[in-house]
Amino acid sequence: MLLANRGNPQSIQPDLVKALADLSGQLNEDHLVWDQRAEFPWHKWEIIKQLGLFGLPFPEDFGGLGEDITTTMKILEALGYRCEDAGLNMATSTQIVSVGVPLFRFGSEAQKQHYLPKICSGEVACAHAITEPGGGSDAFGMATTAQLRDNGNYLLNGTKAFITNGPIANLFAIYAMTNPSLGALGGGSVFLVEQGTPGFSVGEPIPKMGLKTLQLAQLQFKDCEIGANKILGKVGLGFPILEYVMKWEILCGFAINVGEMQRRLEKCIDYAKHRKQFGRPIGSYQAIAHKIVDMQIGVTTAREQLYRTAGKVQRKENSTIDLAIAKVVTSEANVQSALNAVQIFGGKGYMAEYGIEKELRNAIAGTIYSGTSEIQRNKIASLLGL
Repeated sequence: MLLANRGNPQSIQPDLVKALADLSGQLNEDHLVWDQRAEFPWHKWEIIKQLGLFGLPFPEDFGGLGEDITTTMKILEALGYRCEDAGLNMATSTQIVSVGVPLFRFGSEAQKQHYLPKICSGEVACAHAITEPGGGSDAFGMATTAQLRDNGNYLLNGTKAFITNGPIANLFAIYAMTNPSLGALGGGSVFLVEQGTPGFSVGEPIPKMGLKTLQLAQLQFKDCEIGANKILGKVGLGFPILEYVMKWEILCGFAINVGEMQRRLEKCIDYAKHRKQFGRPIGSYQAIAHKIVDMQIGVTTAREQLYRTAGKVQRKENSTIDLAIAKVVTSEANVQSALNAVQIFGGKGYMAEYGIEKELRNAIAGTIYSGTSEIQRNKIASLLGL
């Protein structure tokens, strides 16, 4: 780990932010090439591992840094600002929230002792599997089942789709129905499943529009036998676990987006000041200036909503509507920011060699994963009594 002084929590955040700045050249080296190849940059994953980012919110007893959720978000925002590989950034967030976060909150002491040090060190890569081919937003309308056998173990059967980190992970949190008759509020459970378990297979990486270095795959379970000691929490706790994980997924993943938006904004300001048309910097034209102002409004609003919501989560206050708003505001501001950047850079914005169009392709995904914008609006409407 690159941090020499882990014993003083006050020193961790500035040390990490500085380390990210110092290593940004290595993180960004050939990022356009890696995007075109749609391959996962393992050598850059090693940099993230050495920084200790995977252990941000976990206690030092398990090899973590012991940070709260707000500080974790600030460091991940710095990652988004410094690292131009959005796929790598999202893989990092997924590593933290998919298994480590629910394991620390709901896992048994034996499970924590066995897995958390490996998660913090990056010895294992993590993923969680919720989405299925037949549905995404209706999480507990899933068809994957875990049937109790006479020997006390469970048989997993079903298919999971579009699983982030699927091809690179060796530890998975699998959501399955243990009692479908109970529905979402008691019928689902979560199982810790290791790569290589008989009956469990991972498909090839799935080609996609953006976030190309991020690896997604389909998972298949055919009579995959899992011991009862691999149940996370207890049987029937699937929905509360998912609800808890989604708080972290939205706050951490979209804090990274805020860092990416800030970097994009500064790049556009610099370009608008130096690019001249008709004898004047293009930033002096109101049409361009207003796009940049809108980008500033978007990143400021998103940042404030995310961190205000994180404060409520830390204080254990009801944050359901705040999370939904934060997700919509940040994801849609990110798309608009990227669209504005393409327009400001003009022809260069459209050409792959300058990397601006890549940011637009990446941003669009944020309106889909972690609950689509439409689902978030439905949730807000319901909470308003509509």
